[in-house]
Amino acid sequence: MKSFVYAWRGILHVFRTQRNFRIHLAVAVLVLLAGVGVGMTSLELALLALTIALVLVAEVINTGVEAAVDLVTLDHEPRAEIAKDVAAGAVLLSAVFSVVVGILVFVPHLVRLFY
Repeated sequence: MKSFVYAWRGILHVFRTQRNFRIHLAVAVLVLLAGVGVGMTSLELALLALTIALVLVAEVINTGVEAAVDLVTLDHEPRAEIAKDVAAGAVLLSAVFSVVVGILVFVPHLVRLFY
């Protein structure tokens, strides 16, 4: 049980302290609502949910990496900068590919709605 408490505490910390996580979460809710609104199948919604989860998990890991690096050094250390940049890059990659997945899933529904 303690593991779940610690995990939720970590997620709440990220939610409270990371503006980008809150933005990703808000966009995720809107995307899922839009998916339901355009009549997506369960499989399409599941694909969106998995993509959203990837972005949120990347953001959580990025926050953990940044905290760990800051614990080790607050000085400008090139390797610390690389660690932070790589973790941020993982978030960026997951976000970019989530947009690609969103486009691939949404376009057929939008075409059907407007034409």
